[in-house]
Amino acid sequence: MILISIFVALVVALIPLPRELQPFQPDWVLLILMYWSLALPHRVNIGTAWLIGLLMDLAIGSPLGVHSLTYSILVYITASNYQKIRNYSVPQQSLLIALFLALYHLLQFWVSHFLIDIYFLPQYLWPVLTGSLSWVWIFLLLRKYRRHFRIR
Repeated sequence: MILISIFVALVVALIPLPRELQPFQPDWVLLILMYWSLALPHRVNIGTAWLIGLLMDLAIGSPLGVHSLTYSILVYITASNYQKIRNYSVPQQSLLIALFLALYHLLQFWVSHFLIDIYFLPQYLWPVLTGSLSWVWIFLLLRKYRRHFRIR
């Protein structure tokens, strides 16, 4: 069931949006991985994040290893601090997720800058805002999903 939710996130991440909305698309796969690493850190860990990141790299055609590295770092941070993060309320978690997403985008820019020589644009950080706003809904939806199917 965990893999099904990650697969759905991969599909949603690959759905093309209109050009005007493209910069605002949240990082669905990373949000789902962070939820599962908080809820079940013994089942979704760095290895899972690395494999899913590799799939994401292959699916969107980015340089191999960029998503793998950044997903692994973020899942490591969330999984190693899951007991602390679980004690925060959902709005507080949303603010923390915004910091994690900002770190993700800055890491992704940094690695991409060295590999393909891109330049930073402030619009790279729009998914931080949309991702933190969607965290509340993702958290509530996946918690209900996890409890309904008794995923442990």
